Amino acid sequence: MELNLPVTLIIVALTMGLFGFATIRAKKPAEPLKVRFINYHVVQLVCIVVILLMAAHLMTLVAGNAPGNRF
Repeated sequence: MELNLPVTLIIVALTMGLFGFATIRAKKPAEPLKVRFINYHVVQLVCIVVILLMAAHLMTLVAGNAPGNRF
């Protein structure tokens, strides 16, 4: 599978949606006797990393070559 522009934009949109969902869930108060199996702050951090990587990939797609590769 090739990571072309539409696929990259879909990944960014899905990641932003997951980030928004994790933000809503992280703001809910914790129930004292119930265990949370997912740490939503970690999910937010992973989403930010993926969005930054996809932003760098979008720049290479728009520019036509990799950053730092002048030849």
